[in-house]
Amino acid sequence: MKLNCDMGESFGSYKIGCDEEVMKYVHMANIACGAHGGDPMVMEKTVALAVKHKVIVGAHPGYPDLQGFGRRTIDYTADEIRTMVLYQTGALAAFCTAAGTPLGYVKPHGTLYNTMMANDTILLAVFQALASYDAKIPVMIQATPRWQRHEQLAKDNGVTLLWEAFADRAYEADGSLRKRHLPNAVHTSEHVLEQAEILCKDKFIAATDGTKLEFPVDALCVHGDSESSISVISQLRKLVDSYEN
Repeated sequence: MKLNCDMGESFGSYKIGCDEEVMKYVHMANIACGAHGGDPMVMEKTVALAVKHKVIVGAHPGYPDLQGFGRRTIDYTADEIRTMVLYQTGALAAFCTAAGTPLGYVKPHGTLYNTMMANDTILLAVFQALASYDAKIPVMIQATPRWQRHEQLAKDNGVTLLWEAFADRAYEADGSLRKRHLPNAVHTSEHVLEQAEILCKDKFIAATDGTKLEFPVDALCVHGDSESSISVISQLRKLVDSYEN
């Protein structure tokens, strides 16, 4: 299991996150592509930072909504989603080529991610974007009890998947993430480490009602937007590495 973190979300004069510190501890960097966050200068800098620390680079396309940070719903058609993902992926891939590193995967951001997990039409649009660009580049999506159906949809469209779980979010019994406005949706540092250790050791996540959720997991998502979160990420890295063998 590898740690992945959203990065490169600063733009212009606005600094978001603690990329320089977090990059030391993660295996994979989900780099914003200039839509929900990021800009060309930040994209180039963040790819270079990932190369420096030998971190796998992933494209992190999202809704073009800087004010809402890609977390507001926009009623795009499936074809608009396809072209938007293709456009943003290609932009980051150019910086990867310039830096001499491959684009390792694509992970949609924010509301686009949540929408594709709830709507197969949008998910297929994302798959089609990658299939038309480079089908060898995997798409990272949330691991849920429906993972076998999602795997078949990916195969039908000629793409491969990376399965993601979340260390800092509570899960509902159906495998969805507990909505942020509900109580205890985001875990404390102690619970983050506890959930990650159970996943590494016992291969399940406990939902809010106690249901054991079991599914394949390739990557564990962490968030590094504060000094306290950096400490947790460093501990998570040690934990994940201790179960590597």
